[in-house]
Amino acid sequence: MRRIAIALLGITTLLFHFTASAQEIQEETAEQKAKRMAWFKDAKLGIFIHWGIYAVNGIDESWSFFNGYISHEDYMKQLDSFTAANYDPEAWAKLIKESGAQYAVITTRHHDGVALWDTQYGDLSIPKKSAAKRDVLAPFTKALQKNNLKVGLYYSLSDWSHPDYPLHLRDTYRYKNDPKRWEKYLTYMFGQMEELSTQYQPDLYWFDGDWEHSAEEWKSKELRQKLLTWRPNVILNSRLQGYGDYATPEQGVPVTAPKNPYWELCMTMNNSWGHQDNDLNYKTPSQVIRIFIDCITMGGNLLLDIGPKADGTIPEQQVHILKELGRWTNKHKEAIYETIGGIPHGHFYGPTNLSKDKKTLFLYLLHKPNGPIVIKGLKNKVNRIRIVGNGTKLGHKVIGKQYWSEVPGLLYIDVPEEDLDPTVTVIALQLKGEVDLYREDGKVIESN
Repeated sequence: MRRIAIALLGITTLLFHFTASAQEIQEETAEQKAKRMAWFKDAKLGIFIHWGIYAVNGIDESWSFFNGYISHEDYMKQLDSFTAANYDPEAWAKLIKESGAQYAVITTRHHDGVALWDTQYGDLSIPKKSAAKRDVLAPFTKALQKNNLKVGLYYSLSDWSHPDYPLHLRDTYRYKNDPKRWEKYLTYMFGQMEELSTQYQPDLYWFDGDWEHSAEEWKSKELRQKLLTWRPNVILNSRLQGYGDYATPEQGVPVTAPKNPYWELCMTMNNSWGHQDNDLNYKTPSQVIRIFIDCITMGGNLLLDIGPKADGTIPEQQVHILKELGRWTNKHKEAIYETIGGIPHGHFYGPTNLSKDKKTLFLYLLHKPNGPIVIKGLKNKVNRIRIVGNGTKLGHKVIGKQYWSEVPGLLYIDVPEEDLDPTVTVIALQLKGEVDLYREDGKVIESN
């Protein structure tokens, strides 16, 4: 009876998804999008979690069988050893909160097709097939919500284990060759999306695997409509073939800010997304913090990845990085959250940020100053200068200001060595009025 019910549900879902709807969501205005994206824009830091059966052998998630390093059969044998025996979702959530992150994104299903939750669409899931024998997604999303953290769900559009999306036919089987079969796959995919949306109440979807088909083939427009019907304020990443909300540069830190005003760099702590015992090439906490500063001072977010072990424990090196990151973010909250990106390069030799009202300018000292620090072209009167996190007031001096010229002088600030942060020091300049910068070529006295 259950199979019959699921089959009927699938038929109903298919008709529901692919028939014209008179209740399509209207295109939102820029103001409406800004309101929906507000928490994401202010969040600055998220934690990515790649957790799946690939942690058992410590191999690449999905790609290890896709690229032929291991057979699909041997890859799936990892289900037998995926125990989650020491999994503590509440401890995960508390560690994420301690890091200073405002949201987390967990891999609900990677390209391998193994779902972390008890999906009614297919039986390839942790509750049905693994040694863990339980839904490991639900307790984590509840722990995030309990700790006032936003819930992000990663979901791969591609499923290299699904019978209607078979890996071994990927070069010959395409949507146009067998549309009925493709519709069956989309029914499965849309069905899982509805489960995740209604049962786990995500604030954000992080899609992946979109490169194998077009937006038309994925039904991306229809999928976006349904996701916003199920969760009206949900945010979607860019990997939906043109129907997402924000850009997702990966691993490489942007040199200049992406054109999309909403963006997020996703980055590993070492060289691997999931847990790999032999990958000890970890970034230092200092390197992570500096990368984080690069992101936020260009107006973006950092989505920093961790890869828990198959038993649910988080490697000590990753815990250490998160705790050190948390020490720094907790000390410098006002210069991180709800900021809007800094002033143009050239005014200060280092990253900068601004408060939302543009009346406080934050300077990030990436290195120990060799003498006073300097700002060029600042027209504002400075009411007060202090070190963020300890409140130490700093004196300043303006050099080179000529009474006959509009060009501001050079603003020098002495920073006592004993007040420097061991990683990155942040200086706050409280300005009279919104930041006002001189951006001209300069002035000369013209002779007759």
